[in-house]
Amino acid sequence: MNNAIFRLGLCALFACAGTAMAQPVTDTSAEHWRAVSRFGYGPAGLQADGVQGKAWALQQLQVATAASRAAPRMPAELASFDEPLPTLFEKFRREREMRSQGQDETRFSREVARKAAAWRLAACSRDDVENPLLARMTEFWFNHLNVFAGKGAVRPFAGHYVIHAIRPHALGRYEDLLLASARHPAMLFYLDQARSVADGSPMRPGAAGSGGQRARGLNENYARELMELHTLGVNGGYTQADVRALARILTGWTVDPRSDGGFRFAPRLHDDGTKTLLGQHFGNAGVQEGEAAIRLLARHPATAQRISLRLAQWFVADQPPPALVQRLAQRYSATQGDIAAVLRTLIESPETWATESRLFKTPLDYTCSVLAAAGGIQDERGLNQALGFLASAGQPLHGWQTPDGYKTDSATWLSPEALSRRADFAFAVGRRLDDARPLQRWLTPATRTRIAQEAPALQAGLALASPEYMYK
Repeated sequence: MNNAIFRLGLCALFACAGTAMAQPVTDTSAEHWRAVSRFGYGPAGLQADGVQGKAWALQQLQVATAASRAAPRMPAELASFDEPLPTLFEKFRREREMRSQGQDETRFSREVARKAAAWRLAACSRDDVENPLLARMTEFWFNHLNVFAGKGAVRPFAGHYVIHAIRPHALGRYEDLLLASARHPAMLFYLDQARSVADGSPMRPGAAGSGGQRARGLNENYARELMELHTLGVNGGYTQADVRALARILTGWTVDPRSDGGFRFAPRLHDDGTKTLLGQHFGNAGVQEGEAAIRLLARHPATAQRISLRLAQWFVADQPPPALVQRLAQRYSATQGDIAAVLRTLIESPETWATESRLFKTPLDYTCSVLAAAGGIQDERGLNQALGFLASAGQPLHGWQTPDGYKTDSATWLSPEALSRRADFAFAVGRRLDDARPLQRWLTPATRTRIAQEAPALQAGLALASPEYMYK
């Protein structure tokens, strides 16, 4: 970008910011913008057939719930990352074998990871590929149940994890989502559960893709994160003894490269002793022990509070009203974690539509909304552009290393350097748009006046780089 364009972008981001954000618009069009940019990704939801605001969001909840029960729309050129798990395991085995023979053969893992990322960007920016609310809920849950593609054997399975563990349960019951995540090879590898066995178990070869290591003994990694991050929260009332008990309960949960689900329970590696988790006793019930423990955690009141807080932070405000969080937690407990029911309560709550509640877009959120305005990614160059922006902005797809997922608050993402990167991306994508007027409908008069002073070729980029477009 040349200096003149760069200065225009910074003007839109900074000079106009005070006027644009200090006087929020409160008419029905502004409510609809909030609906489509929080429960979707913005422009893709603007053609609403007369259904506006809260009514549109409730309508989309029905559509998204139905869509989650059907197979995803998968462009043929991307489908290889969604092959059956035995096929993915076999191709990964061949890749590892070739590398062990001194051949630098890593194309398979790179290609499936790239295609999985391309599908996620298509899903969040093209409503002919995915319902926008379902895409947003899939993003929310993937972040909450994060896996890092850069660790060991996770990479070939991260995209499959999104499609088969996260997406089908994104608006179902949380315990079913949690169980699907726990059984998937991506999570089993990422948090080392595939290598956790009862103390004193015989040594066994590492599961396929684990680097040929041998595993012996208890591994508490997954059990700890399951309670600390996925369910109860760090202040959820559990102890180190509970962590160890849960790890013992889950021994024998490992991968099976030959099964369609990629999971198997190995009885000979399971701790068949008595365990006590959160005051409840577990005996030698095999795989059912782990399933019962996960359901116990998913239904716990602390989990209801944690999930409700995170949903309110995702859709309403960085510091959501406590009354809203409590209302969501009550709905969660009353429905045993029915996510669609909780989300309906959130949409129907007045706090969700309060004009003082503001949310700054994360880099991924911003990328999806910009791409949605431009009709999605058009070619390899556009994919590279989007992936490059996400990497430079600190939020690479499937690239968050720690299991806590990326933060979503404005304090993490709002900085002059971050805004200048967004300006660059906005102008690069904005060149594809011949008419900026549909975007400007949602801007304040001051921003529209400022943009109108510039050349038509720059106006779409300026609209996408405007203060209003940074928020949802």
